[in-house]
Order: sequence, then C-alpha cells, then structure tokens
Amino acid sequence: MNSSPQPRPARLAVGVVGAGRVGPALARALQQAGHRPVAVSGVSDASVRRAARMLPDVPLVPPAQVLERADLVLLTVPDDALPSLVEGLAETGAVRPGQLLVHTSGRYGTAVLDPARRAGALPLALHPAMTFTGTEVDVQRLAGCSFGVTAPDELRLAAEALVIEMGGEPEWIAEADRPLYHAALALGANHLVTLVAQSMELLRKAGVEHPDRMLGPLLGAALDNALRSGDAALTGPVARGDAGTVAAHVSELRKHAPGTVAGYLAMARTTADRALAHGLLKPELAEDLLGVLADDAEGNGSGDR
Repeated sequence: MNSSPQPRPARLAVGVVGAGRVGPALARALQQAGHRPVAVSGVSDASVRRAARMLPDVPLVPPAQVLERADLVLLTVPDDALPSLVEGLAETGAVRPGQLLVHTSGRYGTAVLDPARRAGALPLALHPAMTFTGTEVDVQRLAGCSFGVTAPDELRLAAEALVIEMGGEPEWIAEADRPLYHAALALGANHLVTLVAQSMELLRKAGVEHPDRMLGPLLGAALDNALRSGDAALTGPVARGDAGTVAAHVSELRKHAPGTVAGYLAMARTTADRALAHGLLKPELAEDLLGVLADDAEGNGSGDR
C-alpha cells in the first residue's frame, strides 16, 4: 500500500481584484493551502508585472470577469476605492449568490460590502496586520501574522478557516471598532517607517557610513522592550528630563533638518506626558522639559509651520 501523502485537491476558485502588494500574496498563500487562483485584475504596469510574477499562468482579466470565474474573491484595492468598487460590481450584476467576497481593508468592516450582500454575496473583512513588499517574502511573513477579522456570526468559522489556511491568526474586531483598530496599526507601523527613515538620514549627515547597521540592534532592542514592557521601556533624554539635551537636539535639527523639528517636538511632548504619567519622569524635571518644548514650539518654531 502506498502511504505517501496525496495531493490536496483544490476546493475554491480564487480571484483577485486589485493586484497591489496584498492580493497576489494572499492568493499565493491560499494556493499553497489547496485553493486555485483562476483570475486577477490589475490596471497599472506595476500591478500587471506583480500579477505575472506572483501568480504566473493566472489570466489577467477585468474585475467583472474575476467575479464570474471565482468562488472566493479578494478585493484588495485602496480603502477609498473600495465602496465605489463594491457598488459598481453589485449594480452591474457581477456578484453571484453564495460567492465569498473578502476585502482586506483595515478601516472597514463588512458594512461596506452591503451592496454585494444584498446581491447574495457572503461578506468577510480579513485585514492582515502586516506590511507588504509585493514579493515572495510576503507569503512567508504571513506565518503567524494576526488578521483583523470582522464577519457575520454565520460566517465566523469560514473566516477563521481562511485565515488559518493562509498561516495567520484571527483576531476578532467589532464593526464599530474597525477605524480605531486601523488607526492603532497605522500609528505604530506606518509612523515607525517615517521615524526610522528620518533617523537614518540624520545619521548620514552626522557622518555615519552605515546607519542601518547602527540602528538595527538599537531599534530591535527598543521594539522588543516596548512590546514586553510598554511605557516602562522608555529611555533617553525626554524620559530622564534632560531639558538641556532636548534643547540642543532641537537646535541641531533646525540647522540641519528643519523638516524634522515638528515631528520631534510632537513626539517629545507625547513621550514626556507618558513618562510623567507612569512615574518615569520626575515632576520637578518635567516642568523645565515641557517649558523648553513649549517655548520652542510657540516661539522659535514659528518658522517651520
């Protein structure tokens, strides 16, 4: 008797509307779980190239034809484009009853899919809490990735199964909480990229040849400490109340990178408030520190606004 494992048959025909960075990666993950990508749509040259690279031999067709061919449709378009896309697909009769319609927007829950639901579609909101590159590495990064999931009660098991098949972990988010959930992720991830990029630029100006090598261990430790300990992980001149050092920072930034001053001041004030609230910043030192930040923002900083 041959005991070798048998190939797992494809169970759902998968379509992708919007071949940005997210859709092709999720389709590849579903393919690895035994599903079958059958159609993808993309408009820009970059989307067409990405679809060809990530989903070779999958036909590139208009959105309506994607829905015609697929049992499970991934709507992976920008947030602002999603409502009009759903309305258009529903109005033109492209949506089929019983079809799983999945969007990956963090901002929206399933209400944005109501036009398609009225046409008989089964609505799911599956948002991977991950940053995507549009390359093969994205599929690997889905392993253990949390997904913000919103679904009708009768589809919760289906939503959970799809996330697990993609290698992810479902985290249930109520419809009304989706905007707050998404704001939290943007605050942590998107702004982090901006801060790191600014930090590397400043280090280059200071003569550091490889700022990425310098920042890698420091930022890795800071992130690990923050995830483990929250505000207790705060260090640096703001948390210590070193008003003179902070004033010197702002002075140097004004000379060499004035575009970074507003962000530095805003983050310094927020950091000071949190350090003070958690007992890390002594009240007698906080007064001088906040005075420096306020004076600079209201006086010397007027030229940057």
